[in-house]
Amino acid sequence: MKIATKFLGEVEISEQDILTFEHGLLGLEEERKFILLPIDADLPLAILQSVERSEIGFVVAYPFAFKQNYSFDISEEDREQLQIEKQENVLPYAIVTMKETFQDSTINLLAPIILNIEKKCGKQIVLQDNKAFPLRYPMQPLEGSAK
Repeated sequence: MKIATKFLGEVEISEQDILTFEHGLLGLEEERKFILLPIDADLPLAILQSVERSEIGFVVAYPFAFKQNYSFDISEEDREQLQIEKQENVLPYAIVTMKETFQDSTINLLAPIILNIEKKCGKQIVLQDNKAFPLRYPMQPLEGSAK
C-alpha cells in the first residue's frame, strides 16, 4: 500500500510492517498506526511516520549511538502491554528535534519509544528517573559510530 509521508513524499509500505501503538504517542494519543522508515543504512536514524496522517512524522534515532551509557528498565506493565518475551525483540528509539545543523539538534532521552519488532507494537514511555537523562540531549555521535 502507498502512504504519504511528512519527509519522504509518497512511499510504498507493507501492511505487515505497520506498528500499533495502543496508547498512541505522548500528546498524540489518537494516532495508533505508524511505520518505521529507514533514512540511510549508514545512519542510526529513521522516520516514525503515522500511516493515516502524512503531517505526523518524527525523526527518531537509536539512542545508544549518541549516549553510550544510556540505560533504563521497562516496567512489568509495559512489558505486558508490549508482549515482550525476548529481549532481542526490543528496539528502542528516541525522538530527535532537528535544528538548523545536525550538531545543534537534540535527542529526547527522557521519553524513549520502545518497539517490539516481532509483535509489531510500540509504546512511548517516560523514564521515572528524569534527572538521569534529559529531554534535550545534544546529538554528538560517539567516536567510531556512523556519522
